[in-house]
Amino acid sequence: MRLLIIRHGDPDYAKDSLTEKGWREAELLSRRISRMEVAEFYVSSLGRAKDTASLTLEKMGRTAIECEWLREFWPGIKRPDLAEGKRSIAWDWLPQDWTAEEPYFQRDKWSDTDIMREGRVGDAYKEVVESFDAVLAKHGYVREGDLYRAERPNRDTIVFFCHFGMECVLLSHLLNVSPMILWHNTCAAPTAVTTLYTEERRPARAIFRMTSFGDTAHLYVAGEEPSFAARFCETYDSEEERRD
Repeated sequence: MRLLIIRHGDPDYAKDSLTEKGWREAELLSRRISRMEVAEFYVSSLGRAKDTASLTLEKMGRTAIECEWLREFWPGIKRPDLAEGKRSIAWDWLPQDWTAEEPYFQRDKWSDTDIMREGRVGDAYKEVVESFDAVLAKHGYVREGDLYRAERPNRDTIVFFCHFGMECVLLSHLLNVSPMILWHNTCAAPTAVTTLYTEERRPARAIFRMTSFGDTAHLYVAGEEPSFAARFCETYDSEEERRD
């Protein structure tokens, strides 16, 4: 089975939709995905993801299953550098803060710090991955420990339209790593496509292997520069690129 995890186009967060550039990106993405044979589409409940998916679905005459759990990863935390009473999304930290604590690098301990427990981040993570595994089980792959039991091995393609923070949650579960590493050391540009395939080297024992992350080839072939969204300033003296 092949999974495609796709981030929404360049966002207009105020409208929960896409910018003009985001719509161009979504159109170029649709030309790529609509040529594929797709068994099922799943989409976040947020407007920017649904708008991104809409152009592909329209071209293919298809619909997507809307999933509330696929929305951007939602817990808020009391980030160490913020003023008292202010909260931030759980996956946006200053590097000097999260890297100073070893548990954040560990897949079984990252959510068991005082900050993460206070924000109930582990509970939200569990809710997401259990919902994700229910979808994979529906398509023939049942989670058992750190692997999947291939009850109905197949070569279907399943597509998920969601968000960067959520994508890292899903990938951390499939790859058995801490999401903190993915949230802070990777970047999937708007409409980027991440691809994973199952490997079944012994009967009924499957694992997911990521063959590409954050692929924006559909933008480059059309001469469309990927959006800067999800990145921060390359050098601190930048006047235009965001620091927070």
